[in-house]
Formats: sequence, structure tokens, C-alpha cells
Amino acid sequence: MELILKGHDYKYAVEQIMLLMFPEERPVYVESDEGGSAFACSELSGDEKLSRTRLRYMGREVVGEAAFEGELPADEMLRKRETQKLVKLSFFKAAREATGTNPPWGALTGIRPGKLAERFMRQTGLGIAEAAAYIRDEYFATEDRALLCAETAEVAENLRKSFDPNDISLYIGIPFCPTRCAYCSFVSHSVEKSFKLIAPYVEALLKEVKEAGRLVRELGVRVVSVYIGGGTPTTLSAEQLTALMNAVNEAFDLSACREFTVEAGRPDTITREKLEAIREGGADRISINPQTMSDRVLAAIGRRHSGAAVTESYRLAREVFPGAVNMDLIAGLPADDPEGFRQSLDEVLALDPENITVHTLSLKRGSRINLEGTTIPDGEAVGEMLEYALSALRGAGYAPYYLYRQKFTSGGYENVGWTKPGFDGVYNVCMMEELHSTLSLGAGGVTKLVNPETGLIERIFNKKYPYEYISSIDELISAKEYMKEFYAKMRG
Repeated sequence: MELILKGHDYKYAVEQIMLLMFPEERPVYVESDEGGSAFACSELSGDEKLSRTRLRYMGREVVGEAAFEGELPADEMLRKRETQKLVKLSFFKAAREATGTNPPWGALTGIRPGKLAERFMRQTGLGIAEAAAYIRDEYFATEDRALLCAETAEVAENLRKSFDPNDISLYIGIPFCPTRCAYCSFVSHSVEKSFKLIAPYVEALLKEVKEAGRLVRELGVRVVSVYIGGGTPTTLSAEQLTALMNAVNEAFDLSACREFTVEAGRPDTITREKLEAIREGGADRISINPQTMSDRVLAAIGRRHSGAAVTESYRLAREVFPGAVNMDLIAGLPADDPEGFRQSLDEVLALDPENITVHTLSLKRGSRINLEGTTIPDGEAVGEMLEYALSALRGAGYAPYYLYRQKFTSGGYENVGWTKPGFDGVYNVCMMEELHSTLSLGAGGVTKLVNPETGLIERIFNKKYPYEYISSIDELISAKEYMKEFYAKMRG
């Protein structure tokens, strides 16, 4: 699509809406405002209070406008936020008129729509109903998506109020899986190909855990949630899991920890001994993530277990592990359809876990699905799956507690964590809504330093791949010393 900007240079804002509404188009910036058959002129007025987009597409020419009432903020960052919003909304209105379509999240393109609802609640003192109306009316999200956004925002706001500025979360990554799923683009290695890396990886990780514990003590911060994820942490042996859990308990004071989660993940890695190691290590929450209960779909995504194996692993976990269980499903997997997804969700609901997370398939560039051009359900089918999930989960007594979006999801939908009363996943909310700092250990870990007062976020990156992580462990440990500087500035 040919684009021309007048009175602003917010290319990214314009391109986000263009790709949302015209996914087949790519931006081509031109000098003339005449344009071709697919063309948009985005203009911001001199006082920056009015944005107008003139758009031509498929023989139609339309105009969208968005205006700011009152005085724009004096603060430059806040002012830019408002003017970019005008640019995006005017383009969205024009595109919606031209196409006759309204995506489920309207003009919202970001990962964390809940932040908008949270800000609204803090500024107005109003609740869920008003925040949902704001998201619906201001950004054109559908009624049900706006409500999800407001409900999860309230959970985040209530949790935010319970934290101290020195509270942090701890993430530990295990980047190994039995096999690589077709949809996966995470930093994870098949055990079949990288078994020899596991022992040296654990050795390096234990060193990082020890040094991170020392740093946390020196900083005077306290760990309020722990999450061991992956990959699939239960690709480690029971002995390796015990060593890791012991190291975490020795390195960190977990007396203030509200939640300790370990992703048991795939049933083909779960044994009684591993569950006992997780239990004895102090975890009070695990994930068993089938993604689907259909044997046909499991085979299509490259998993070597059956739906029946998921049920067996779940029952074993209930026998051995006394804590909460989360289960994940993905809407939009290859070989699935709305009826198959409904059956999977019904089977998971029958197992009665404390948490159920419903993801929408995201077409990542590095995934086998994308690389091989695998056929997947279209956006309409995914919409049917998620509408059933909304109804069935609410009907079974679950409530949404966290939400985030990803790029390239089927139908433009979202990922939502659902919970029984009293079992909100603390780490998930803290990470997704960036409520406080997260110290991340292991390959691919991204330590996110958050100043709750200013909203400033800085990051420290670990090496992505296990062999790089192992060879540079001392360098990575040293890099985290920057946390002292960050907290010194934050504390004034």
C-alpha cells in the first residue's frame, strides 16, 4: 500500500494499523498524495489535535478522523502517546469503512491491552463495567473482548496494590523438550539432538542461581513468585530437578513467596519421581499442557503422546502433588476444527484443574507450521473455538485473570488464563502486566527491571542458545550486577 505522511512521522503507528486491516499489503512510502489503487494519506494538524486519513482501496475512497478534546499533555512522552493514538484511530476508522470489517480487538495492536484499562481505572477510580465500556467505545473492541480486558486489568490492579517496591519475581528457563512442536518458535532444543548439553547446562544454571541469590540479598529485594519454565523443565531427570530445586531454596529467601510454579509440561516427561522432586522442592503449582486432547492433532503438531496419556499424567499428579494444576490448550492448531477443540476443552474441564489457559495459535516465523506452509483453521473457525471457550469456562465457574496478545495470531485473537476462585497465577500476572521486576536465569532469559513509580523498564539479556549460555556463564552473571545501579537510581 502506498503511504504518505503529513504533519508527523509516526510510521510505526500507521504501519501497525495497515498490517492489522490489510495483512496482505506492505508499506511503500511515496511523495505524491495522489496515490494508486491501494493508497493512504495520514495527516496530523498543526496543533496536533486532529488526525485525518484519506484511504483508497478496492475502488473505494473513504476518510477517517480522530480528534483530541481539551489540552494535550505538556509532557513530551504523554503528548506523543496521545498524538500517535489519534493517527492510529483515524487510519483504523478509514480502513474499517473501506473493508467493512472490525477485528475483535478493534484498533488495539499491542501485546498488553490490559494496561490501557488499568490506567483508566487508576485515573478515574471506576470499575470493570466502565473500563470495559472505555475499551469498547474508544478502541472499537468487541463487547466480549473489552470485558475480558477490564476483568483481567482489575486482577492486575489489585495485585499491584499488594506489592512492595522491592518485590520481584524469579524466572528460571530450561530450554529442552522431548521433541519440537510444529508451532514452537521458543528457544528450545530437542533432547534427541542435544542430550549431551543437559548436564553442563544444569551445572552452569546452578552457578547462576547461586550468584543471583547473592545479588538479591545485596539488593535487599524479596522474591514473591518463582516460575521454572521452558521448553519443558521435566526433560531434566528427577535428580537434576532435585538439585535445581535445592539450589533455589538455598540461594533465595522464599519466606515471602506467594507462588512457586514448575511447568511439568508434556505428559511424556512426567514421572512419579519427578513430581516428588517438584513437591519436595516447595513448588505449589504445576502445568500439564496437552495443547489438545485429540490424537490426530497431537500427531499433526509432532507430539509423541496420546490424549489418554495426558489424563494418566494428570491423575498421577493429583495423587503425588498437592498443589494447583494449570492446563494449556491452543485454538487453531493444524488438523483441528471447532468440534475437535470443543471436545478437548470438555475433556480438560472434566479433569477439573485450578487453571486453564487458552492460547490462540501464533504463526511464528521460525515454527515448522510457517516454514512448511501447513494448513491451519481460518480466523472464523478459531473465533468459533474461542467463543465456545468463553461460554464453557464461565459456565464452569472459571474467571479470566490474565491476558496478552501476540502478533500473527489466527483471527487476531488473544491468550487468556482462566482460574477457579483463589487460584490466580501470580507470576503470569506480574510478567504480563509488568507489575515489578523479573530476574530471569537460564538460556534466553530476559531480566526485566521495572520502576513501578515511573514505568521505566530496562532489560538484561542472557544468551539465547544453551551452548552459548554455558560458555559465557561468568559474563552473564557479571552483567546482572547492573541491577545494583538500576535500584540505586530507583531509590533516589
